[in-house]
Amino acid sequence: SKKYQRKKEKTDKVIILGTFVAFILVLGLLFYSTELYTNHDTVAAVNEDPKPVSFWVATDLHYLDKGLHDDGQAFQTYVSGGDGKLLPYIDEITEAFVSDIKQKKPNFIILSGDITNNGERSSHEELVKKLHRIEKSGTSVYVIPGNHDLFNPWARAFKDDKQIVIDGITDKEFTSMYGPYGYDEALSRDKESLSYAVRAASGLWLLMIDSSQYKNNQKFGFPQTDGRVTPSTLKWIDECVESATKEHASIIAVLHHNLLDHTTMSRAGFKLNNSQETMKNFRKNGINLALSGHIHMQDIRKDPDESDKSADSTLSPVYDIATSAFAVNPHQFGAMTFDPATRIVNYKTEPINVEGWAKANLITDPNLTNFKAYAEKTFGERSYNKAYSSLKGSKFTEAQKKLMAEAMSALNVRYFAGTAGSRASDLMNTPGYKLWSEVTDGFISGYMQTMTAPKQPDNINLQIVLTKR
Repeated sequence: SKKYQRKKEKTDKVIILGTFVAFILVLGLLFYSTELYTNHDTVAAVNEDPKPVSFWVATDLHYLDKGLHDDGQAFQTYVSGGDGKLLPYIDEITEAFVSDIKQKKPNFIILSGDITNNGERSSHEELVKKLHRIEKSGTSVYVIPGNHDLFNPWARAFKDDKQIVIDGITDKEFTSMYGPYGYDEALSRDKESLSYAVRAASGLWLLMIDSSQYKNNQKFGFPQTDGRVTPSTLKWIDECVESATKEHASIIAVLHHNLLDHTTMSRAGFKLNNSQETMKNFRKNGINLALSGHIHMQDIRKDPDESDKSADSTLSPVYDIATSAFAVNPHQFGAMTFDPATRIVNYKTEPINVEGWAKANLITDPNLTNFKAYAEKTFGERSYNKAYSSLKGSKFTEAQKKLMAEAMSALNVRYFAGTAGSRASDLMNTPGYKLWSEVTDGFISGYMQTMTAPKQPDNINLQIVLTKR
């Protein structure tokens, strides 16, 4: 009947409508579950047009909360006996860096460990406030710890002529404090370390690898310097690479410790303890660029080394860029770009514009308004004093010792900046440098030869193509 037919048509419409609604609900549930698994920002990153991005890498900030020292005797003694870190002005240098970021607006920045001086809780707290301001300005921040940052028994405040033991932080506190700066947006986190993977840009993943060893620091009574990548973390890297390959994404590895030797002198504690195993993993996974720090000087190395005639030339090249310490002259960082269309990465060193920041903030301290000259002079004087002291009791006259110390100081300034190996011929022709050839023992004579060794590639510029997946 017509009545039955109308009823049937009405029923069919209800069924169709119900099916459509159910389909929409299923899609919604699928979308919702995806949102639970994948950070919303990373979903957006996949759908963005693949445009070139700029990013910066800085390392070894050794940030010290200004409230932890009074510029008194204890602090001055600590600084003068140190390794060249310009701690009296580290807050101002960091503020200038924040200002540079706000002005030039890189897409993201990488901080590859030793972000605090000795892991002081308040230093972490103050640094986090600065990172918050950076992200608020539109630049993302990705952080990993270094050997100074966690469980550090050397955490100290300085008052008058005394050093005062203060609190550091644990690994769990680190991931909580720095959650907004990498950990909360991680695509994957390693269960056995503070390593994580993040999609930093369209077509680019960062593997932020925790290479530090800090669990026994309290037992040892000092922060353990050497680093490694554990077997479980290497396995985690395999899994991350497999996921990145599905997106055809390129990968940059970031770690605090060096993948390769950055000096011809044998110095334990800088290169990864299991560097060969880690290199094998990187090469297997097509990771051809690592960003590191730790050694404090600017240096770029490549494996295999073309100058090494015994090296296996059939191996695919892997680069390790050790960016010089933020806290040490010349107070620079690595300015980088990545083009997802060509996979080309460019790297060049760039100094922090402390003088510009001081001028903009009407600061009159001459050490800040003339920062470049002040920082170089301060670092050079420390180098001079160490070289001069090493010649005590030697055969050289007072005048000769001064010439030798001057030569070493000038060379060391360039060495830490990454320019000694390619720009040292003028210094090698000085009387002071030539006198060092008569020194047959001691650290500095060998160090002089290391600093002037011919260097390829250039230490302050690099262009490479990341592995295509």
